[in-house]
Amino acid sequence: MGRNTRPRPRRLASKLRQIRTSLGLTQAEMVKMLRFRGVYQGHVSEYERGVREPPYPVLLKYARLMGISTDVLIDDKLKLSER
Repeated sequence: MGRNTRPRPRRLASKLRQIRTSLGLTQAEMVKMLRFRGVYQGHVSEYERGVREPPYPVLLKYARLMGISTDVLIDDKLKLSER
């Protein structure tokens, strides 16, 4: 059996970076805001560069910090509003 693949959101990395910068946080400060054991500054960097896709609970936390739906993060057709 082949592995199911799904399209990766192309704009996710830039949206995550935009959220962090709009909150005025460094990557290290973002790690503290996320409050997930096992998520480090290097992970946030990888999320923002599109090297690593964050797990759903991390996406949910980003969305909640901005007061938006996770749909906005993963749907390339939806824009992240300026704050």
